[in-house]
Amino acid sequence: MSAADTVTDLGARLLTGEIEVVDCSGKLGPDTPILKLPPDFARNTPKVEIHKISEYDEDGPFFAWNWMVLGEHSGTHFDAPHHWITGKDYADGYTDTLDIQRVVAPVNVIDCSKEAAKDADFLLTPDHVKAWEKEHGEIGEGEWVVMRTDWDARADDEETFLNADETGPHSPGPTPDCVEYLLSKKIVGWGTQCIGTDAGQAGGMEPPFPAHNFLHRDNCFGLASLANLDKLPAKGAVLIAAPLKIETGTGSPIRALALVPKG
Repeated sequence: MSAADTVTDLGARLLTGEIEVVDCSGKLGPDTPILKLPPDFARNTPKVEIHKISEYDEDGPFFAWNWMVLGEHSGTHFDAPHHWITGKDYADGYTDTLDIQRVVAPVNVIDCSKEAAKDADFLLTPDHVKAWEKEHGEIGEGEWVVMRTDWDARADDEETFLNADETGPHSPGPTPDCVEYLLSKKIVGWGTQCIGTDAGQAGGMEPPFPAHNFLHRDNCFGLASLANLDKLPAKGAVLIAAPLKIETGTGSPIRALALVPKG
């Protein structure tokens, strides 16, 4: 089958519903959980605000539209390499300069939902990933890898979603050597269902925040606050995770979509 035939077949199967489009994004609004950093450490992203310009009234009789206060890394979002100091020197490391071909790719879904339900600080290791590969197949070059924890079930309650106490936030994520192992497979990026790509306690790892540190060092991408990963197979889906083309953007809220074959 030629590439043209493949695209034609894909379009036909989308129309018939043989390929389902799964929304992997959470709702973006004033109640969307936002990362909270210690005020003596860094300045925080503001909460999302949606302000009405008009809605069929004297400010606009025939139309409705809004303006927003919105951080690049709010809600379900994309981390570009320039987001982290290790990726600061890539000319193609911004949302408006990255290779858009890379953001549409097969996705590997590693199901850690049972482990995360038992332990909010569960860490994914290379051994976990290798066991998953033995069961489902090798992770390929240029593919996405995402960690399913079903953490999106907490997204309607910021306190539960952030899950912080006096020792900091508690949420699952990868170990440093897990991130290095995935990058050795030449993946395009890594994603989670939590507030960021790292585990809640990753600030105490060596190096701190290894997903950010290593991913962007290698000019790869991060995805955070993903949703509905329980609707994706371990392998066989395609993830579309395109950021807005923000000038010199370090990231962007996204509508992450997965193409999933039915049956």
